[in-house]
Amino acid sequence: MKQSKRFKEAVSQVDRTKEYTVEQAVEKIKSTAKAKFDESIDIAVRLGVDPRHADQAVRGTVSLPNGIGKTVRVLVLTKQAQKQEEAKKSGADHVGFDDYLKKIQEGWSEIDVIVATPDVMAEVGRLGKVLGPKGLMPNPKSGTVTLDVVKAVTEIKAGKIEFRVDKAGNLHAIVGKASFDKEKLVENVNSFLAAVNRLKPASSKGQYIKTVAISSTMGPSVKIDKSLAASIH
Repeated sequence: MKQSKRFKEAVSQVDRTKEYTVEQAVEKIKSTAKAKFDESIDIAVRLGVDPRHADQAVRGTVSLPNGIGKTVRVLVLTKQAQKQEEAKKSGADHVGFDDYLKKIQEGWSEIDVIVATPDVMAEVGRLGKVLGPKGLMPNPKSGTVTLDVVKAVTEIKAGKIEFRVDKAGNLHAIVGKASFDKEKLVENVNSFLAAVNRLKPASSKGQYIKTVAISSTMGPSVKIDKSLAASIH
């Protein structure tokens, strides 16, 4: 794949063999994010777990202190009139039930998170083949199946993100934008790593955090010292 002059210049500023502190890594990422748009900052963590075992399928949520720098589109699925009203007042972008189930079945996907009340999950669950692969299926563990729609919508809008390990043992998440101040990005990265460390499975043996790297949308990745990352709580 042909690399642009801008990307080659960015790569030249990063020692790919070195592991940096979180502060140093954020500085590198900000200095190499030179695209003409506000690039997202992503984090990738490789864990020493076996996701084939249910007790090692690391999954959780974290409320990033400075948000992720993008508008999160929230759909609340509920039949209860009171809950629909609460969801609207809390800032949900879409609220309803039957009409939205039909739209989803027809391919509509202009949403980032779905919150549902427990009483409708039997019907929502039938859309598992559609919602599951897109990471949109509501789940009690992530707080998206709840009667407290006000709390759920408010937290999501404020920067609460969900993450789960993939089949290869990797976690991926967005932790902000290149336009964020260094301090805000550092806080977000540290909050994410602290959440991951808190979820270390008791059955996980050996090294839990194997590699950590952050990258901007169009830039090179920068490694974070895995021993430092593992000490953040």
